[in-house]
Amino acid sequence: MATLWTRWLLSMLLANLLNCLAQGPPVAPSPRECSIPCGEKNNCVDIHCNPGLDPRNSTEYSLHWEPADSEERQGISGNTSDWIIRRVQFKRGKLRVWVQAKNQYGSAKSPYSILNTEHILKWPPPKVASHQESFNIYWNFTSDDMDDTCGLFLRRCDVRYRTEAEQDWHEDEDEDDLSYTMDDPQPSTVYEFQVRCSCGKCLKSDWSAIHRLRSTETAPVGVLDLWQDCDITQQGSDCALTWKKLPPTCGLILGYEARLSYNSTLVLLNVSTAEPKGLLVCEEIQCHLTSSLKDVSSVSVSAYNAQGATVPSYLTLPIPGKEKTDQAIHVEMNEENLTVSWDSPSQPSDNLKEHVVQYKQVGCLSGQGFDWVKATTNQTTALFKGQYKKYTPYQVSLFTISHGSEVHHISSVIRYSLEGSPSAVPSFKVFSIADTQVTLFWESVPLSKQSGVILYYQIVVYSGVHRQTVHNASASPQHENTYKLEHLNPEQNYEVRIRAVTAAGPGANATAKFKTKHREDYAHRIVPIVLVVLSVVVICFVIALCRKNKACLPSFYYKVPDARNSHIFKNMHMISDSLGWVCIPHFEPHPKISLLEVVEIRSRVFKSSLEKASDPEGLTTPVIGDECSQMDSQDDKREEAVPEECHRADHRYGREEYSKMVDSEEERDRKEENRGDCLSSSMSGYEKHFMPTVFELRV
Repeated sequence: MATLWTRWLLSMLLANLLNCLAQGPPVAPSPRECSIPCGEKNNCVDIHCNPGLDPRNSTEYSLHWEPADSEERQGISGNTSDWIIRRVQFKRGKLRVWVQAKNQYGSAKSPYSILNTEHILKWPPPKVASHQESFNIYWNFTSDDMDDTCGLFLRRCDVRYRTEAEQDWHEDEDEDDLSYTMDDPQPSTVYEFQVRCSCGKCLKSDWSAIHRLRSTETAPVGVLDLWQDCDITQQGSDCALTWKKLPPTCGLILGYEARLSYNSTLVLLNVSTAEPKGLLVCEEIQCHLTSSLKDVSSVSVSAYNAQGATVPSYLTLPIPGKEKTDQAIHVEMNEENLTVSWDSPSQPSDNLKEHVVQYKQVGCLSGQGFDWVKATTNQTTALFKGQYKKYTPYQVSLFTISHGSEVHHISSVIRYSLEGSPSAVPSFKVFSIADTQVTLFWESVPLSKQSGVILYYQIVVYSGVHRQTVHNASASPQHENTYKLEHLNPEQNYEVRIRAVTAAGPGANATAKFKTKHREDYAHRIVPIVLVVLSVVVICFVIALCRKNKACLPSFYYKVPDARNSHIFKNMHMISDSLGWVCIPHFEPHPKISLLEVVEIRSRVFKSSLEKASDPEGLTTPVIGDECSQMDSQDDKREEAVPEECHRADHRYGREEYSKMVDSEEERDRKEENRGDCLSSSMSGYEKHFMPTVFELRV
C-alpha cells in the first residue's frame, strides 16, 4: 500500500513540475511545407500544408495566409494532421503563409513563407518496370495531365539505386528520358530502384515504390573463408567444419562440395542449400557441416551454382598435442565490443601466411556464439562487434596459418563482458586429519557457473565463533585443489569455509567441520626403545672387547677351549649355534670324554638308600658296592620313583622339573661332599682338566 501511495505522489509531483516548466509564452513554430497535389483525387485544386505538430500539446496553432501583394487576409485554425486551404479561399499567384501559436501566456508566429501557386504543383510518382536481359528500367505516369501540361522536354526525373545488402542509395539526377540503364552491374546481384519526377519548375513527386532487379548470373567468384568450430577442450571429436557465406555479388549459391581426408581415405560430400538433408546448416552469415571432424587431417570446400564453382578452399587441421603457447594475447571486452591484440613473434617466419582470431561462447552448439576474423602478418589487432552476454564465459583464441594451410594454435584465454560473483564450489572435504594439521580438498567451480575469471580461492578458518586465519589458494589450472592447514591446536573443533573470488568480489561459501586428533606423547615409548638399543650396543661392544681382551672373562673360561667339545652339553637345547660368538681358543674335533650331569638336589629324601634297601618281600638287605655307586643308583631310583602327580604339579605351577625338598644343613653338606668325591672319581681326564670344580661352582 505504501508503494502505491509513493508512486502516485511521485507522478503528481512530476506532472506539476512539467506544468511549471511549461508556463510562459509558446515558442515560435517553424514554417510549414505546402503543395498542390495533382492526380486523380485532387486534380491540382487545393493547397495542402503539413503542420508537423504534436496534438497532445495544449498550445493552439493556426495557419494564416494572405496575398503577397494585398492586405486582404484569410485564415483558418485547427489541430488536424493536414491543413488544407480550399481553392475558393485563395487566388492564383503568390501567397504569404505563416503559422501562429497561442496559449494563456501569450502567442508567437513563424517566419513568413512565400508560395507561388504555379510552382507548388506536385505530380504523383511514376510506375517503374524493367527489362531483365539488358538490365534496364523504365517508367510512366498514371495521369495524362502531366504529359499534356509538361510535355516531353519539361519533365525531369531522378533515379536512385542500391544493392539488396546496402543501406545507402546511389543517386543519378535530372534524367530527361523515361528509362535508365545501369552500366557494369555486379553479377548475380539484386538491385533496388526508385524514381521521382517533376514538371518544369514544379515540385518533385514522391519516390516511387521500390523495384527490384537481379543482374545476370555468372559462375561464383572468390574463395570461401574456411575454419573449424571447436569447444574449449580443443578435441577433434568436438569440432565442426564451418565457413562464411559468399557475398551476394558472387552469385546465387546452389550448394557446396566438401572433401574430407582421413589419412589415406578421401570422403566427398555434396550438400545442397535447398535440401540440406541434415548435413548442412546455414544461418545468416555462416554455414557448417554437422558431421564430426574426428580423425580428419585436411579439408577442402567449394561453392557452386548453375554457371560453375569457386576455387576450393583448403585447410589442414591442427594435430592435438602439438599446439604451441609461446605468445600471449591481450583482450578487452564489454557488452558491445571485443578487442584482441597480440605481440609480433620474436622470430618472424617466412612461412607465416596470416593470423586467425576467434571467440566462442562457452556452452553453445556449433555455429552459435562463434565468430572469427583473419588478419595479415602485419596486423596485431582484431576487433569484433556484437552483443555479448553478461556473466558468460567466452574463449578467445589466436591461431596462425602457414602458406601450406597448416593451422597452429598459439594461445587461448577466458574473458567476460561483465563479471559477477561466482557460485560455491560443488564439493569441499577435509582429510588426513592430524593433531596440528589437516589437508583440504575441493572441486573447482564449473566454468558455466564462475560468472568471472576466478583469481583465487579464499579459505577462512574458524575456531569456535572467532575467525582465526585467512588463507588464499591459487586458482591456476596447474595447481591441485588441495591446501594444507598447519599450526592447529590438538583436540580442537574447527570450521573451514572456502569461496571463489573474482574481480567482482567473493562468491558463496562452502563449509566443512572437523576436530583435530589428540597429541600422542611418544616419549614413554621412545625412551625404552632407545635404552634397549643402547644396551644392545653396549653389550655388543663389551663382547667384541672381550673377544680381543680375554682378561674380562671368568677364570674357568680359559680351561675350556670350546664347551661344544664336551658331550656333557650336547643334549642341551640352549647350547647350539647361539654360542658361535664365544671365544674359541682351540678346537678338538672328536675328543673322548664321559657324560657328566651336575644336579643340585634340594628335595626331601623319602628314604635313604645308604642305610637300607627293600626287596619285594619287605626285608632289609645291605647295599652292595661302594658308596659312590650306591648314591648314583639311589639317585636313579629316586628319579624313577617321583610320582606322576608331582610331575603334573610341576607343569601346572610352572616350577622346575625337581620338587623342592627340605634337608637339614648337615645332610646337605654330607651329600655335597660325597657327590663331589663321586664326580671326581667318575669324570675322565678331559672333564677333570677342563670342567670347573664344585667349589668353583659354589663360589
